[in-house]
Amino acid sequence: MNREQKEMQFLGVYGILKESYKIILTCQKIFTQITLALILPLSLVFLANIQISELLFSDIVGNTVVRDDTPAGTQNYKNLSDLLSSEWTVFWLFKLVYFIFVLIFSLLSTSAVVYTIASIYTGRDVTFQRVMSVVPRVWKRLMITFFAIFVLIFCYIFIAVLVIVIFIISLSSTKILVPISIALLIVFISGLVYLSVVWQLATVVSVLEDACGFQAMKKSRNLLRGKMGVAVAIFIKLGISQLVTLAVFEKLFVHGDSLGLVSRGVLGVLCLALVVKLFLLVRVVQTVLYLVCKSYHHENVDKSILSDHLEVFHGEYVPLKEKDVQLEHVYV
Repeated sequence: MNREQKEMQFLGVYGILKESYKIILTCQKIFTQITLALILPLSLVFLANIQISELLFSDIVGNTVVRDDTPAGTQNYKNLSDLLSSEWTVFWLFKLVYFIFVLIFSLLSTSAVVYTIASIYTGRDVTFQRVMSVVPRVWKRLMITFFAIFVLIFCYIFIAVLVIVIFIISLSSTKILVPISIALLIVFISGLVYLSVVWQLATVVSVLEDACGFQAMKKSRNLLRGKMGVAVAIFIKLGISQLVTLAVFEKLFVHGDSLGLVSRGVLGVLCLALVVKLFLLVRVVQTVLYLVCKSYHHENVDKSILSDHLEVFHGEYVPLKEKDVQLEHVYV
């Protein structure tokens, strides 16, 4: 990263994406190792979940239809009910295992990428072995931040749904029900996007600063002031790219029985490659955005102190204190 920190404040959507691509291409070896160890397994399970869920759920739907056509109280009806109960149990157990796996590998890959870019930023030599020795200690902080945003989103959805239901019930005229419902839905989705963007930056804060959980969310929100539009535009762009890739995978691979086996295989590999690249890019962009926001608020990140704190001291990862990350405000 040859760009000076004071210059990073001027980066917009395409500037941040360009800088992220440049970092990945400049340090291909370390990012390839991180990708193969953490992001590739995450992507494989992410796509496999779609295929396996489709198979499990199709069996459940098929057996449900057969049971509904079977007279209640018969032995066949009881056997089908027991079978459906077992299938639902398998389905939800699979989802639980999937969620745990995705959560762990998401946190580990985020920790690895953030630590790597911070090391590159300070000009330190970074190796895959060093990254993997630090990551297991860092990801616990990310877990706390994850549960914080989980609580926030749960409370937000609960309150939002309650408010929407009360508001709709209290309407005296049904003519304005549809437009108001659409407006409320837009506000609701906007709130979710806002929380998601704050959480994305909070993950970087949790790795590089002495803050996690709700404190990291607060710092993330403050950093995004003045750059929220850029952050939202970037993550919407990347989010749409992921959704399109998943839609193509589900449409042509999962349900593409008309395609030949070879064609489906090639398509599956292409979708996997795209998902891997997008997962890596999102994590790099998060860290670059963090540096951009720091620069925008004229907050110096001292490279020598950052380098010292990236070391493993007595076997423990030492995050930056607030006074180290925000050493001074430099006004230009």
